[in-house]
Amino acid sequence: MFEFGCATATDAEVFETRNPARHSERVGRYGAVTPQDVAGHVTAARRAQRDWAALPVTARLHRVGAFVDAVAAQADAIARAITREQGKPLAEARGETAKSLDEARQMLAIAGQPLGAVHASARPGVLPMSMRRPRGVIAAITPWNFPILTPMRKVIPALAFGNAILLKPSELAPAAAFLMAEAGRDLLPEGLLQLLPGDGALGAALVASGAEGVTFTGSVGTGQAVFRAAAESLAELSLELGGKNAALIHDAPDLDACLDQISAAAFLCSGQRCTAISRVIVPRDLAEAVTEGLVARAEALVPGDGFAQGVTLGPLVSADQRARVDALVQQARAAGARLCTGGGAPDDPALSEGHFYAPTILDRMDAGNPAAREEIFGPVISVLASDSLEHAFALLNDTDFGLTSALFSTDACVINRFIAESGSGMLHVNHGTTPDSNMPFVGIRNSGVGACSVGPGAAAFYTTEHAVYLGTP
Repeated sequence: MFEFGCATATDAEVFETRNPARHSERVGRYGAVTPQDVAGHVTAARRAQRDWAALPVTARLHRVGAFVDAVAAQADAIARAITREQGKPLAEARGETAKSLDEARQMLAIAGQPLGAVHASARPGVLPMSMRRPRGVIAAITPWNFPILTPMRKVIPALAFGNAILLKPSELAPAAAFLMAEAGRDLLPEGLLQLLPGDGALGAALVASGAEGVTFTGSVGTGQAVFRAAAESLAELSLELGGKNAALIHDAPDLDACLDQISAAAFLCSGQRCTAISRVIVPRDLAEAVTEGLVARAEALVPGDGFAQGVTLGPLVSADQRARVDALVQQARAAGARLCTGGGAPDDPALSEGHFYAPTILDRMDAGNPAAREEIFGPVISVLASDSLEHAFALLNDTDFGLTSALFSTDACVINRFIAESGSGMLHVNHGTTPDSNMPFVGIRNSGVGACSVGPGAAAFYTTEHAVYLGTP
């Protein structure tokens, strides 16, 4: 069983995690940080950050690179911790860990690039330049669905660009983040990277702590609360929020390959990811074939404990999450959607002790159906039939979200229109919605606020820009 920080915590401050595939099994015990403790952690972070920012950039990147290598040496232990606490199949957990390391190395390369410019002079004898400095202390709050990817996505650029970081991982699955931090214990200055386990009250205190930057990944509602709280101190914000992502099938010469990619993008992490495809928009004459193909793929998935051989679908993270998913599915049915498969817990009694939800396909609904509008965050696909290309694009953009979208088509005019009109931060043509490790991860509208968290644009959050005028004496 994982145990971190319990020796210095009172019984009232200790919380436990459980295996979502078998909720009677305790997985970890953690000593929570109280909101009253946050100020002291910020003070220690500021002290460490001053010396860290003063290091030459190449020396700093060398030390962060050694930290990434130390995390890589613990990759298997981290993946197993993810499966035990979050529930995803071990192969998925290993894939998440590998991607987190790849993203980290990409960000190290980006942080080593020039971050300033020499500008055209407007006055004789003056050389104007721009430069960037570390922002300072970063407060980071991460969710439970990607227990190592999201923490690494915030920790590595924060350190690489010269900041200190206070990280609050989700209390549902913090072990992977603790293993990551343990890997850097002897490589990073004390106080530079601090893990603060705890609940929402701790998160609120962290946002209000006066940190120069606040980065959060999670729901829109919580993101709005973070936005309001951070405004009090005018902290810079980077918010990764939800999605209601669509795949638009215009024409698919190889429908099977198309549906393979859609189902993979929909059911990875049991649908518990912001980039999951949850809507499939298809011409009416193709709708029945698409629905049948997605049903076959959903029914071929094997739910179970993520450590078991052959399992391809893990449980949802908690009983509350399963109840929320089921409530939305039942609301969708009450509003007229047809249930094609799934729609509840699997029949297998061996799975009764876990938070499993059968992969679900819904169709025959209108654009106002809850399943077509709300982020379900579970293994649920809604099929919407379109009567024309105009109707399809209207359905595609009929959402408050703007994270990612996909188009399957061989028509150059349709592809160009999708690139020009899709209201998403990330656009995929003829493949699913998995982003590359070196590309901007960015949402618009209700899906994101501030600079993206991956790619060159991340520097706009982790650093401040300054104008310099070099005059001759």
